[in-house]
Amino acid sequence: MKRKFILLVMCLLAVHLSFAQNTISVQGRVTDATTGQPLIGAGVVVQGTTTGTQTNADGSYTLNAPADGTLSFNYLGYRNLQVPINNRTTIDVQLETDAEALQEVVVVGYGVQEKRDITGSISSVEGEEIARQASQNPVSNIQGKVAGVQISNSGQPGASPTVRIRGTGSVFGDPGPLYVVDGTIVQDLSFLNPNDIASMEILKDASSAAIYGLRAANGVILVTTKRGRAGEARINYNGFVGVQRVTNKVDLANSQQYAELINQKEGSEIVDPNLPSTDWYDEILRTASIHNHQVSFSGGSDKITYSASAGYLNQEGIIDGNKYERITARLQTDFNATEHIKLGYNAIFYDYNSDDVPGGVTYQAYVVPPVVPVFKADGNYGDPANLGLGTFGNPRAALDWYNQISNGQNLTGSAFGEVNFLENFTFRSSLGLSYAINEYRNYVSEDSLTTTQVARRSTLTKSRSKFTRWLWENTLTFDKQFGDHEVTALLGYSAQEDNEEALIGSANDVPFESEATLYLGLGDPETFFITNTADKLTLLSYFGRVNYNYKNRYLLTATLRRDGSSKFPEDERFDYFPAIGLGWVVSEESFMQNQQVLDYFKLRGSWGKLGNSRIPSNITILRPDLDNPIYTAVFGGVVYPGGTINLAVPPTLFWEVVKETDIGAEFAFLDNRLTAEIDWYNRETEDAIFNTPLPATLGTLTSDIFGNFASFRNRGLEFVATWNQDVTVDFSYSISGNFSTNKNEVTEVATGLPQFSGGLPVGRIFTSVTRVGDPIGSFYGYEVEGIFQNEQEIANSAQANVTNIEPGDFRYRDLNGDNVIDANDKTIIGNPNPGFYYGLNTNFRYRNWDFQLDFQGVGDVDVYNANKGVRIGNENYTEDFYENRWSGPGSTNTYPSPDLKDANIQANSWYVEDGSYMRIRNLQLGYTLPSALTSGWKMERIRLYVNAQNPVTWFDYTGFTPEVGGAPNSAGVDLNVYPLSATYNFGVDVNF
Repeated sequence: MKRKFILLVMCLLAVHLSFAQNTISVQGRVTDATTGQPLIGAGVVVQGTTTGTQTNADGSYTLNAPADGTLSFNYLGYRNLQVPINNRTTIDVQLETDAEALQEVVVVGYGVQEKRDITGSISSVEGEEIARQASQNPVSNIQGKVAGVQISNSGQPGASPTVRIRGTGSVFGDPGPLYVVDGTIVQDLSFLNPNDIASMEILKDASSAAIYGLRAANGVILVTTKRGRAGEARINYNGFVGVQRVTNKVDLANSQQYAELINQKEGSEIVDPNLPSTDWYDEILRTASIHNHQVSFSGGSDKITYSASAGYLNQEGIIDGNKYERITARLQTDFNATEHIKLGYNAIFYDYNSDDVPGGVTYQAYVVPPVVPVFKADGNYGDPANLGLGTFGNPRAALDWYNQISNGQNLTGSAFGEVNFLENFTFRSSLGLSYAINEYRNYVSEDSLTTTQVARRSTLTKSRSKFTRWLWENTLTFDKQFGDHEVTALLGYSAQEDNEEALIGSANDVPFESEATLYLGLGDPETFFITNTADKLTLLSYFGRVNYNYKNRYLLTATLRRDGSSKFPEDERFDYFPAIGLGWVVSEESFMQNQQVLDYFKLRGSWGKLGNSRIPSNITILRPDLDNPIYTAVFGGVVYPGGTINLAVPPTLFWEVVKETDIGAEFAFLDNRLTAEIDWYNRETEDAIFNTPLPATLGTLTSDIFGNFASFRNRGLEFVATWNQDVTVDFSYSISGNFSTNKNEVTEVATGLPQFSGGLPVGRIFTSVTRVGDPIGSFYGYEVEGIFQNEQEIANSAQANVTNIEPGDFRYRDLNGDNVIDANDKTIIGNPNPGFYYGLNTNFRYRNWDFQLDFQGVGDVDVYNANKGVRIGNENYTEDFYENRWSGPGSTNTYPSPDLKDANIQANSWYVEDGSYMRIRNLQLGYTLPSALTSGWKMERIRLYVNAQNPVTWFDYTGFTPEVGGAPNSAGVDLNVYPLSATYNFGVDVNF
């Protein structure tokens, strides 16, 4: 991996531009003409050349320029200024604000708009904010920064977070958002280096997302990568090194405590309390290292600009043996061929390698008795069966034995041509391409480590999948102002094709001399097995949008898209997706001109229809199983095997439809220092893909059928407020907070029958249910109203006739009053869908120092702690359970006895815990070296920083972390969750 990175850097260094002529050294400072504040990152270019630089943290610059040349100063939101040099070596300038340029520009689908003209709900995050985080997935870096967006992270290196925009609106369709990078639709953002991002926009409501039609039902995330700017070539290095530590590690019972619990459970001493103790979490977890490096180049002239970068990430997982390496490279160029023709391309390459760990190892460490040694005296692995405690695996053996590596490559690129003609028309054609290969190799050696960790023959398994996509889009834009009227109209055409294929093969007895011998063909041909899957999707779309602005006060956005997908039958393949948005800038009205409270006030409302075509492929195709028939027929003494229908399929299937209403308001107070935005939305999913039970007489092995059988609703409020202030020339700060609520509800199921899910790997116990009137995937089970203290309480209860009930067991509530505890007494016992989530983000600057402190949290949400409920025999307990368990009459009415069996392990409210938390998401302190020092080193800027991500999380949950994701109908079930960690690093950011 390192060799690849070095080669990429060497190639990109070849893109350096320079010039040579008689010059002098010019330095100076660029400040705001009104406040005197330094303008950081202002452009300073020698007019007519590619020579240029940017100002540093105190607004200073230094560059070489012709003594008789002219300097051009530019900064977003300020008027450009040209100053003749006239042999001067010091030139200080003050830039004046440009009222029109100060309008924030936001990227929207197929274009940009000024923030004040937008009628939908769009949130924007600058690339600088994204790059400051230590997470290496860009989506993780916006956690807590955007109202209405819930993000759940995994601690596993390379894993993508779970994203829900305005709640969960799909169960079996893809509930995640659509990702668009520089106009190209991608699967996720794991291939993208956060440092390459210029901005990220989140289209949350139907009006803003409707331009993407049937792909946008769950919101859209638009990413714009950095582009080159005219001026002398600039080189930037940004890198950090750090460590990751497990936070909130669960304290497990030690040997003495475990022995006491097991002996109490069995009623006799079966475990010696004096045995040495093993902390299995300490055995499999570690302090892991992480380092990340990126080099970027940019520059150009008025004819051509370019931007290129290369990055290398090396991240160890906090589970021993887990490691992830990633290389990224990006190259972007824009050509101004003529005054009216512009061409360009953007290409992003991604290569990863991963040393994997077994998926169940954290659960193994949770349950293995602490009296089991890691190794026995003879050097073999400790075996729970040798102590008569059960057939558990040894977690250390599981890690040592596991031999799997994963790798993949991804190339995403796009090229465009743009022509301006007749003053007001722009035609743009673009072609986007994606190519991805993912592979893994797993080898199980012939070995006998413990009673359960045995392989009589070695097995090699290999998988290779390939994904390709092309996307061709053409748009024609008309933009013109007629007096007080401004109109922007867009017409477009889009065609897309996706192809995906995977091959998985396995064979026994493949020798492992080295990686060179790991080929399936070297194994036993009698055991060779291969399977193939493939999928193809084509999409065809026509779309249009009209933006109308009257006197900068009355706004209209109308969108219509006609989409067709090959996933659906021909007669149901196309549909229309309309949307409309209205806005009123109240502060522009004459009756608002004399008031002193509001600097800006806008009301807006929108309605739109979206679709979700991202559903399971080939779901309507009937696939009989001919290899494992249940019945056979005999005719004339000849046996004819039958075929088994495993799954009933629907006769047809439609895309899921979302209809959403959004009403919002935007405010600015106190000379625009305080801004606020509030939204109310009602988001309804119709024709949702849902499975419902079938009569057993149909003869299928499974009892469910999929179809458009359900409707869901998400309704909530979003609030954002930001304060920005430049207190003095030396000190400025900003504080931004956001708060979102969401209520999820199943409003209709065609048959009225609920769908049970979230099954645990013991006794077919279901933890979750999706039914009318409740949230998707609600936790379902018995309500615990106490603990039986004695036999008399049992005899007088509704559980008197239940077998194996003893003092210390759960006492369930008899909800229907029939004095019998059965399935009719089950009810909703928790909700994995957050009721609210929030973030608080702060930035402070004092002279050369900068400080960032971000908080993020989730509330009114539950987690099902399945770790403490999946019990088969003599699993370990937590220290919390040891200290609080029932140990005799009157000891507690909350925790059960150690004998967790039978009725005690049924889904119940004791396993449901509060999943609310508040976290310090990011804490960073930076210092920029004085320009007088760095200029002597021929460097523009050097910034040093220390960073801590997730250092502290406050919560009451008894597991590792309450941030537990999962599929929509089984979310929030904690069973073998990869632990989160805190990351501490030191970094440097250098501009040359």
